Amino acid sequence: MATTTKEPTDQAELFSASTAKEIQAILWKAADKLRGSIDAAQYKEFVLGLIFLKYVSDAFDERRSELATELADDGITEERMDDFLEDRDEYTGAHVFWVPETARWSWIAANAKSQGVGKLLDEAMDAVMAENASLKGVLPKIFNRDNIDQKRLAELVDLISDARFGGTEDKPAQDVLGEVYEYFLGNFARAEGKRGGEFYTPRSVVQLIVEILEPYKGRVYDPACGSGGMFVQAGKFIEAHRGRGHKADIAVYGQELNERTWRLAKMNLAIHGIDGNLAPRWGDTFAADKHADLKADFVMANPPFNIKDWARDEGDARWKFGVPPKNNANYAWLQHMISKLGERGTAGIVLANGSMSSQSSGEGEIRQAMVEADLVACMVALPPQLFRTTPIPACLWFLSKDKSPQGGKRLEDRRGEILFIDARGMGQMVDRTERILTEANLTKIAAVYHAWRGTASAREAGVAYADEPGFCFSADLETVREHGYVLTPGRYVGAVAVEEEDAVAGAAKIATLTEELYGLFDESARLEKAVREQLGRVVNV
Repeated sequence: MATTTKEPTDQAELFSASTAKEIQAILWKAADKLRGSIDAAQYKEFVLGLIFLKYVSDAFDERRSELATELADDGITEERMDDFLEDRDEYTGAHVFWVPETARWSWIAANAKSQGVGKLLDEAMDAVMAENASLKGVLPKIFNRDNIDQKRLAELVDLISDARFGGTEDKPAQDVLGEVYEYFLGNFARAEGKRGGEFYTPRSVVQLIVEILEPYKGRVYDPACGSGGMFVQAGKFIEAHRGRGHKADIAVYGQELNERTWRLAKMNLAIHGIDGNLAPRWGDTFAADKHADLKADFVMANPPFNIKDWARDEGDARWKFGVPPKNNANYAWLQHMISKLGERGTAGIVLANGSMSSQSSGEGEIRQAMVEADLVACMVALPPQLFRTTPIPACLWFLSKDKSPQGGKRLEDRRGEILFIDARGMGQMVDRTERILTEANLTKIAAVYHAWRGTASAREAGVAYADEPGFCFSADLETVREHGYVLTPGRYVGAVAVEEEDAVAGAAKIATLTEELYGLFDESARLEKAVREQLGRVVNV
């Protein structure tokens, strides 16, 4: 007999939920009840602020429990233990935010009904920001307002209180809560449509950039960091390949134009245990570069596509390859990121497909200058519908300041070459409108790049590079010149090789379809004749 799985919907079911996915679904449904009573622009900040407060409180409680165990093992008496448990340095020294008593989730939950949940939450946000300089001006204080349904807010607090965010040996509590935060970011991006693209890059696209760049160690920069997804994925990559203890091997630098998105990014990095420098406040990367002197080892970015209204200064020193046009900032972003690369820096950038071939307003000349400077390492054409928030087809630019073997790294000498990868046929649809790159897709694309570059991961796997018709091709600069410096992969990779058997099957299918089409033509002619006869009778009546 078939059985169906009922989605948990109430508080009791949430308490029994054991997976991050179950927690995500329940909290999203509960939070959605508040949507109508909150300004749409503030809704995600409102919900993610609650999740963040729960995280810092849980992390504080976990550290407090560990500390109590350590003190007991050292023979400290209960009378003296309280002093140690309230020692701020014991928390900040372990990279845990200091949470005052009235901001701890247990205290808020216990006093919400008697003192007013909205008032307590606003005061808690204030208290946490006052005690932690890195969170100053970051957390939302929008809970104690007349337009907020306090009854539903209290129900949401109860649900979050009962959610099992506790970790396991395989997945620490920080990871569980981090997944919940990411789930909410993704859902908000889908719900907001085009505007969601301002703060969210599809996870599989971010994964691909990180897998190709392999940011194990050094300075990582994103000049349009949105909610910080590039940094979070870089941290996960390091954990997966080197272990949790190596996450600190990268130093994170970012900038974000939108104030609310900047706050989301600060919270996102904190939840994932990443100590990032996102500047003291938000700001326009072109008008006021917050990291003017930075030289990064890795640049990863998904800047807004084709923006027409940007802070253009013709005399800007960043325009080494030509002044970008007023009506499109794509080549301003590319040149800004080149200016940030260190001597051997590499970059992965998401841009609209038009950037690969545009000849308007001097863009073709800028692209030519970049190619001749040997800065372009790899171009990847992405499949459609990866970005639910925009219909514009996208591609990936991978730039490199040094395509030589780099001494001890023993890389392949790729000076004067560009790798073209056509991934337009990859991915799988997760619903009617959204496609994702699968793990197999990500592995194949990254493996081809690493084989071409001759990285350590390719050598360990024993993989050598070879052109694959229809998928990848390594072109020398002369070939690119012959194509007028157009960097669209489809121009270079050629057609997929067709086996004779497949060709025969294809011919047979065409013959069958042709026969069916002729049959439809005949049926159409018969129906037309019948209609004409009937109309003639009507006219003659």
